[in-house]
Amino acid sequence: MKLTYLGHAAVIIEEGKFKGIIDPFISGNPLANINLDELSDVTHIFVTHGHGDHIGDTVDIAKQSGALVIANAEISAYLSNFNIKTHAMHIGGRTKFDFGIVKMTNALHGSGISDNGNMIYGGNPGGFIIHINSNKVYHAGDTGLTLDMKLLEDENIDVAFLPIGGNYTMDIDDAVKAVDFIKPKTVIPFHYNTFDLIKANPEEFKNKVKLSNVEILNINESVFI
Repeated sequence: MKLTYLGHAAVIIEEGKFKGIIDPFISGNPLANINLDELSDVTHIFVTHGHGDHIGDTVDIAKQSGALVIANAEISAYLSNFNIKTHAMHIGGRTKFDFGIVKMTNALHGSGISDNGNMIYGGNPGGFIIHINSNKVYHAGDTGLTLDMKLLEDENIDVAFLPIGGNYTMDIDDAVKAVDFIKPKTVIPFHYNTFDLIKANPEEFKNKVKLSNVEILNINESVFI
């Protein structure tokens, strides 16, 4: 399995014929270094919540690639207005797809969708556990620290993507506690340094984590598991 970090919370997961992208915030992302036409082979798009820096370029990518969008019911209903394929889930739901199994986890955040100056209800924010073959990847979405993360230890997560930027999400210290709760084999920090409000030093996070391997990925850098 190949995991590629695109900046902010955008991550690509590739395994066989599956190519999924999570929270595809590309246009308008000062850290992104990829063109949308490079994502024409995406098969699935995962959206953790409705904020513009996460729903991002979902519509454009889905239209050019024909990808299936997996999101909560409210976001799925909103996106279906753009004539793209969606699959609605909700917190705690676990579903088998042709590529593997997906479970939605809860997140402590918001999910409003900005639409032409109006704020549309975007349902509950969430995260995803994506289980393909023998690998489990957890993408927390935007979230604060929650005791529910202790339950994720039972999932035996191989790689966890956790936000560390603070202000809108967990900061470094809370993310370290989240690692202690989840106990993933590897953790990759995200959602930092995109904007001034979420500046953080990933090396500080790495130095504080004791129980898991920490991989700090540069933009467009990949790891294999």
